[in-house]
Amino acid sequence: MFDANRDQIRQMFLRTWARARSGEALQDLERIIADVIEEHPEYHALLEQGPDSVAREWTPDSGEENPFLHMGMHITIREQIAADRPPGLREAHRTLVQRRGSVMGAEHEIMEILGRILWDAQRQGLPPDEQAYVREVRHLAGLPPAPGI
Repeated sequence: MFDANRDQIRQMFLRTWARARSGEALQDLERIIADVIEEHPEYHALLEQGPDSVAREWTPDSGEENPFLHMGMHITIREQIAADRPPGLREAHRTLVQRRGSVMGAEHEIMEILGRILWDAQRQGLPPDEQAYVREVRHLAGLPPAPGI
């Protein structure tokens, strides 16, 4: 998935959603994608439009959030939590879920931090600062910095 271009990734969302809706067996990554889509009913009609949704542009000026980017960030966060990378993120996520009472709510808060970290890295031409990312998420959760950070 991560070597694919934008249109290929978007097509994967469409294919996975179609397969999930038809009851086909899904591979691990497809199950994660399908779960994220299921949790975002506001995007179902878009994903069911087919190829037209792949070519659409969402820009900050339009005031609309890019649904593929939004869902992709959920997937990224879930993969990070599963691997506990950066270390300490899983504990912070678990704490946020308990405090907020919602996995989606916790992920949306983490997403704000992740988006800012990625934006800063892109502007500076540097890799994302994982330590700053986990430090901010842990702070949001009311936890001390992870050991070694």
